[in-house]
Amino acid sequence: MVTSPHTLASEVGAKVLREGGDAIEAAVAIGATLAVTYPHFCGIGGDAIWMIADRGGRRATIMGIGQAPMRLPAYDGPIPLRGPASTASSACAVDAWRVALEFSVANWGGRRTLAELMEPAIGFAEEGFPLSPSQAFWTGFRKSDLPDWRGFGKTFLPGGEPPRPGQTFVQNELAESLRLIARNGPRDFYEGELAERLARGFAEAGSPLTAQDLKATRASLEEPVALNYRGLTLLAPPPPTQGIATLAIMGVLSRLDLASVEEGSVEYYHLCVEAVKQAFLDRGGIADPRAVCLPDDLWLGAELLDRKAAAIDRNRAMPWPAVFRTGDTVFFGATDAEGRSVSVLQSTYFDWGSGVVVGDTGVLWQNRGAAFSTDPRDPNVIAPAKRPFYTLNPGMALKDGMPRLIYGTQGADGQPQTLAVLLTRLIDYGLDPAEALARPRFLLGRTFSDSRDTLKLEASVDSAAFAALRRMGHETSVIDANSPLAGQAGAILIGDDGLIQGAHDPRSDGAAVGI
Repeated sequence: MVTSPHTLASEVGAKVLREGGDAIEAAVAIGATLAVTYPHFCGIGGDAIWMIADRGGRRATIMGIGQAPMRLPAYDGPIPLRGPASTASSACAVDAWRVALEFSVANWGGRRTLAELMEPAIGFAEEGFPLSPSQAFWTGFRKSDLPDWRGFGKTFLPGGEPPRPGQTFVQNELAESLRLIARNGPRDFYEGELAERLARGFAEAGSPLTAQDLKATRASLEEPVALNYRGLTLLAPPPPTQGIATLAIMGVLSRLDLASVEEGSVEYYHLCVEAVKQAFLDRGGIADPRAVCLPDDLWLGAELLDRKAAAIDRNRAMPWPAVFRTGDTVFFGATDAEGRSVSVLQSTYFDWGSGVVVGDTGVLWQNRGAAFSTDPRDPNVIAPAKRPFYTLNPGMALKDGMPRLIYGTQGADGQPQTLAVLLTRLIDYGLDPAEALARPRFLLGRTFSDSRDTLKLEASVDSAAFAALRRMGHETSVIDANSPLAGQAGAILIGDDGLIQGAHDPRSDGAAVGI
């Protein structure tokens, strides 16, 4: 089974599985397709985090995270959120595909080449595809900003206007760049012909990135972080990602008796929200462990989680402690006939990333570097070749050492929050993926359209729950039912009997496809 936020990408991945490919090969094909069909949320100018596990006990994280330039500009204030100055980190998604396929060959007997797996994506870029409602929405949402984005209009505003849903959308320059990668291999993006064209585009735009920064960019294979939850082993990527924040939320919830709490009740939402707050108290300390010393028990120590769970007042809300971070991404996952499984998030940080299309490559570059601080006292302060704090945290749960759940979501700050309700509904309440994904959600903090740090609940939450939560001290506000602000998640559940159930969020344009 595969799941992704775009039906074309899901079908591409399913075809790989039908033809005998493994889960990594299917996921690479999905990731390449999404880089074309979901350009507002991800692309080859962005990053990717992979979680991998199989029935043989192998487990790994691929950290496809770009790094800050080796030569930093002089910052006078925060790093800009858009424009050339926001292109303050390199892009590592393509090299993550390389590392994933090498893992597939070495451990799973993988045989498919990157060129083969990229063929559908190249076709969609050259010949076009029906534009998704999501892309049309985010183009329209940013319409007033688009004229200021370098090179953006030529690629993403055909005829000078935002395209309509269903309109055939072509990206010829991106197709040429994808062909260079397919023909010359993934490192062409970093030290080949495409790298040279990207470097020229950076210089023309005034980006701090150089050819040297591209050449130094490599994905790394690392150990995931783990936490026991109700007999399952939850896996998350290590720092500088916020995977440990997700695990900390679940660690707090593991100390609460959810069996006595009705799913969807006022108490359920209150406990989930308060667990998020407790975990987020320490999230600001997450940074690149290559640059900052991070004690292993700083977030997941048993005594710390005990104290956090005990600090929750079951009748009263705690003030929201977090600094808001925005961002968008795509989640996709796959599991094959041998139970080999992958969980992936691919992103350009904000919707439309930096807004900069680099030179004549058709590559929209991410603005992940804007996640750095310029405050020298901040653990996440920018430094040469440093990796920024990272919201991406795809997950996987193992039972008896074997993949049981594959899950992840779009949503920056909202990712750990969405995963908390998704995992409790799947594990504590036994819902199937489709039902768990369809149930109402919350989002704590600010959004693009609401700058208040309120507890935002989907309109499908019972009206009486709003009143009760307000009495407990939560400042609540309403977002639409099935709002994209509540995340676009996906999940695959592998049963003890081998039955696989999967779904993608009704808030997205995607689907799960089983074989």
